[in-house]
Amino acid sequence: MNTPLKRTPLYAAHVKAGARMVEFGGWEMPVQYSGIIEEHRRVRATVGLFDVSHMGEFEVEGPAALAALQTLTTNDVAALEIGQVQYSLLAYPEGGLVDDLTVYRLAADRYMVTVNASNIDKDWAWVTAHGAGARWRDISGETGLIAVQGPRAEDLVAGLADVDARAIAYYHFARGKIASVPTLISRTGYTGEDGFELYLPWGDTEPVWDALLDAGRAHDVGPIGLGARDTLRLEMRYALYGNDIDQTTNPLEAGLGWVVKPAKGDFIGKPAIERVRAEGPKRKLVGLEMADRSVARHGYPVVRDGRRIGEVTSGTFGPSVEKSIAMAYVETPASAIGTELGVEIRGQARSARVVKTPFHPSRVKK
Repeated sequence: MNTPLKRTPLYAAHVKAGARMVEFGGWEMPVQYSGIIEEHRRVRATVGLFDVSHMGEFEVEGPAALAALQTLTTNDVAALEIGQVQYSLLAYPEGGLVDDLTVYRLAADRYMVTVNASNIDKDWAWVTAHGAGARWRDISGETGLIAVQGPRAEDLVAGLADVDARAIAYYHFARGKIASVPTLISRTGYTGEDGFELYLPWGDTEPVWDALLDAGRAHDVGPIGLGARDTLRLEMRYALYGNDIDQTTNPLEAGLGWVVKPAKGDFIGKPAIERVRAEGPKRKLVGLEMADRSVARHGYPVVRDGRRIGEVTSGTFGPSVEKSIAMAYVETPASAIGTELGVEIRGQARSARVVKTPFHPSRVKK
């Protein structure tokens, strides 16, 4: 029997708005409303709302919480102040990735981690098995999450919040109320634009969504589906678990060495990751720009001088850069910016070039 798809608290709102619904990570989610390109451009120009309630959230607390997170994650959790957020990774002993995640320091010995929707069960089993001594709680089923992204996101959120949202720094958060609903207001996102992610009680998600849409009319707000979420993040070279990173990926070859902190002490995967650092990665994740408008899709071979040297992980037409772009793992000697390569599309090698990333400049407020 097929397992029924899970639904977020905003499912009815998506259907009412005419969204095209698709399966994603076991959830029934909106892929688009008015169209991917239009939604993408709205986020770059004004402001868009994303339902990301399918993401997973775990709370970990107690005197052993910091030690557990230091063992589990690659970044240095001890560097976090209360009210600060950190991007990090869960690694296997072999150096591959369990998941990528964000870590929130809620109090002196209390944290929250946000994980990818398709990995909730796997991640929960991993952290509870390897984070012994701390008290863990899976709050995914009681937590709604709305992302508000775009140049006008600050004006929109500030107008509804009872705290000074403008004062929240990038990768920091504050607790307050949005439209009278208790909310953790986080200055984070997955688009390269300024914005917030709003964590709130599951049952209060729809009223806040409606309030944001209503107040956002003056800012040209609109709901945004998974299609534009993907094109926006790809223009920023943000990795997507299952496409660009997975259990076979060492963080150094994925360009994620900046969140690996060996000086903090031992953590799961450290010896394997450091071996790759010492030897140098044999492949690297690079940005590709196609010479024409042909789109390089996930899994397409990357070739050089007639020989396969890698594989595309993500590819699309970038509406903001107006070019076909992709990310791909290629052998390290072919990873230099400016290297001419080919991508096999329906049996024909189409010209591509390794380019500097991100493809589109970030406009987050740091």
